[in-house]
Amino acid sequence: MSTTLRINSHIIRLSLILITLVAMCDYAQSRNIDHVVIDAGHGGKDSGANRGSVYEKTLALSVAKRVEKLLKAKGMPVIMTRRSDKFVTLTDRALIANRYKNAVFVSIHFNAHVSSRYHGIETYYYGGEGSKLAAHIHLRMLSLLKGKDRRSRQRKDLAVLRRTDCPAVLVECGYISNHAERQRCIQTSYHDNCARAISDGIIAYKNFGKD
Repeated sequence: MSTTLRINSHIIRLSLILITLVAMCDYAQSRNIDHVVIDAGHGGKDSGANRGSVYEKTLALSVAKRVEKLLKAKGMPVIMTRRSDKFVTLTDRALIANRYKNAVFVSIHFNAHVSSRYHGIETYYYGGEGSKLAAHIHLRMLSLLKGKDRRSRQRKDLAVLRRTDCPAVLVECGYISNHAERQRCIQTSYHDNCARAISDGIIAYKNFGKD
């Protein structure tokens, strides 16, 4: 492992420890989250990004189902915007989330670029609470997947986030346009780690307490 990777891994571990310690202090004031809305990006006629036989819509659904299973095992009610290869409009995805009070919304995607050199993990959010949810998920994605940190940042142009009333984030789990990362993205073990990072991030956000 290079010196830079060792330093980044150390920073991620310290950040997770700090968040955990603060969460323990604020546990009594944990957020009231009654539903988690999991959105598998794209679907049906909208395949999302693809390279060869690798389709974003298929990878996203695989991770989404794993997140659902992990959250339900922890007693969290989960709503899925889609469970099969079905097309759902961006407006309908937001409307599904907006039916529920005290909810959070997580949209799962895989990235692509015309240049194959890009790789890594990105997490987008909209609004203040969205940024806190994104921070918890993003740190855990980096820790478990060991990918390049392409930052967590606000995106006001993404309708699926902007039209959602509750805290909302969109996770880009990796670049399928990068050959090496694509080989990781198609592995079930990678999907398992993505799901674990997302579900752990949601639970940590819930337990963190109101700021």
